[in-house]
Amino acid sequence: MAPPRNVVKIAIKMRDAIPQLIQLDQAKPLAAVLKEVCDAWSLTHSERYALQFADGHRRYITENDLEAEQLLGGLQSNSPEGRREALRRLVPLASDMIFAREVISRNGLQILGTIIEDGDDLGEVLALSLRAFSELMEHGVVSWETLSIPFVRKVVCYVNMNLMDASVPPLALGLLESVTLSSPALGQLVKSEVPLDRLLVHLQVMNQQLQTKAMALLTALLQGASPVERKHMLDYLWQRNLRQFIYKNIIHSAAPMGDEMAHHLYVLQALMLGLLEPRMRTPLDPYSQEQREQLQVLRQAAFEVEGESSGAGLSADRRRSLCAREFRKLGFSNSNPAQDLERVPPGLLALDNMLYFSRNAPSAYSRFVLENSSREDKHECPFARGSIQLTVLLCELLRVGEPCSETAQDFSPMFFGQDQSFHELFCVGIQLLNKTWKEMRATQEDFDKVMQVVREQLARTLALKPTSLELFRTKVNALTYGEVLRLRQTERLHQEGTLAPPILELREKLKPELMGLIRQQRLLRLCEGTLFRKISSRRRQDKLWFCCLSPNHKLLQYGDMEEGASPPTLESLPEQLPVADMRALLTGKDCPHVREKGSGKQNKDLYELAFSISYDRGEEEAYLNFIAPSKREFYLWTDGLSALLGSPMGSEQTRLDLEQLLTMETKLRLLELENVPIPERPPPVPPPPTNFNFCYDCSIAEP
Repeated sequence: MAPPRNVVKIAIKMRDAIPQLIQLDQAKPLAAVLKEVCDAWSLTHSERYALQFADGHRRYITENDLEAEQLLGGLQSNSPEGRREALRRLVPLASDMIFAREVISRNGLQILGTIIEDGDDLGEVLALSLRAFSELMEHGVVSWETLSIPFVRKVVCYVNMNLMDASVPPLALGLLESVTLSSPALGQLVKSEVPLDRLLVHLQVMNQQLQTKAMALLTALLQGASPVERKHMLDYLWQRNLRQFIYKNIIHSAAPMGDEMAHHLYVLQALMLGLLEPRMRTPLDPYSQEQREQLQVLRQAAFEVEGESSGAGLSADRRRSLCAREFRKLGFSNSNPAQDLERVPPGLLALDNMLYFSRNAPSAYSRFVLENSSREDKHECPFARGSIQLTVLLCELLRVGEPCSETAQDFSPMFFGQDQSFHELFCVGIQLLNKTWKEMRATQEDFDKVMQVVREQLARTLALKPTSLELFRTKVNALTYGEVLRLRQTERLHQEGTLAPPILELREKLKPELMGLIRQQRLLRLCEGTLFRKISSRRRQDKLWFCCLSPNHKLLQYGDMEEGASPPTLESLPEQLPVADMRALLTGKDCPHVREKGSGKQNKDLYELAFSISYDRGEEEAYLNFIAPSKREFYLWTDGLSALLGSPMGSEQTRLDLEQLLTMETKLRLLELENVPIPERPPPVPPPPTNFNFCYDCSIAEP
């Protein structure tokens, strides 16, 4: 009877011992095999021994070697069921770096590539193969640029086909996104082979995973395109109503938006705003006939009645003098407006904004200009000067022209709520400027002060993330100059009240106790755990893992997770790092996983959120690398890890928390001095009213 397929005969030798010929059961744990070999030679402590190849690379044999060899054998099996079972076992193991290296060194990628290219099974086998292939490639052992053109074209076919298995298209889209971001040459191939209409079809399927992967590939293609190509692509997508679909079916979807989709919408918004950069960087050309005509259109819209001309019947010199005076009334600092628009930024973008306002809100434009040009008491608000400075302000607040962050999710929903969102926002802002100018009763000397208030009004309102332009308009107009003063006064009083010498002395005495409280809170936060995103070889974060501190503060426990899954239990986390083995905490550019990323602006956000723990692994130094999901989580974790290592907690968040606790505790102590009773427990929250059918009748006279 033939032996089972997983049993092979091997010879084992040891110095000063008789060699053994054994039957190795590959399904048996390696520790059990070593125990049997050591027992045959009467050796104790089998855990101290290992198997090593006798020739060739002379590597030590690990569980990974045996598992990899067995799985790759299953992938090449003629049995479809055997191949499917091997793929099912390979997928969860492929995320392990050591195991992945073993599989790759044994031509595992080529074997998987053959299965994908053959496409014999368009269901589970193909989905598992795509997932395993992507997982192995993510380790960066093999470059994406080495993939063959036929292979990429085959994956493109799976995106363009209508497949019955819904799990295949998201995986194919994700793989093509990696290719596009990592290889410009193959990215061009993907761009030419995947029609934009096909991506729109995938986006319109009510499947969050498919929508996210389609949006990921779309933003990758846009980022890899030239500025001219990008503009054509975005114009086409907007013509196909992509903006409206995103606003109605993704932003306002009943299901919560995932972090990855939020990141891609941020990238799409940044690319949309990036189309304004060429105009922002281009000064007005005084010799351009088109631009001179645009300035005249702007002047005529304000000062000339339809069908009439303010210079009719006048000499050329008189007409030039009249135009110069009207340009000064329009708010230009120079009689020649070209000199005002030579500044970059905002360059021609300021002219575009002014023309858009005059054409799309002609009544508001005329009212603004005429109301201010008729004033002779130096209280007129200069339209042109204000427009130029407001355009600069908006470009700064919205980061026009800056590289896309690789981790940010900070998109504004209202930018997907209407076309020409930047120009529409300018229209709201320029009317806000006029309103605030009148509230401040400002003169020309107060121009910079007014612009500071307008910046604060716009920044505070943008931070609220209004979902529509109308909501933004309502909120920013409610934030009057008086309200801004009130907010500033509150903040100033809060600071001044904590600077008296006796108060400062009390605060110093309270600091040690409150720092201990902060340390306790940080460690409790680590015990709760956090979901982190891995940074892949293509630098976009799309893999999740969970890490937490054990209740006894002795171990860091961690493991991979799927997005949307509930937090794991401590027992389910497979990896552990003893706190006693931790050497140091590294942050920013010192971290090994971002050290090679370069110093470009696009990597700044990675440096700000990256931290690593160096620890002892045998005789080697190893690292556990993190990318924090937010700046606050970065501070909480680095503080907590510093506390575990016995180092001071010096983060910005610690300073803010300490300041807040000191302020609260100081106020409580002062209330005690005034004999104000402070209850041990907070008062109960009153129940909500049961009858909402009430109103106030303004017609009833008060007694």
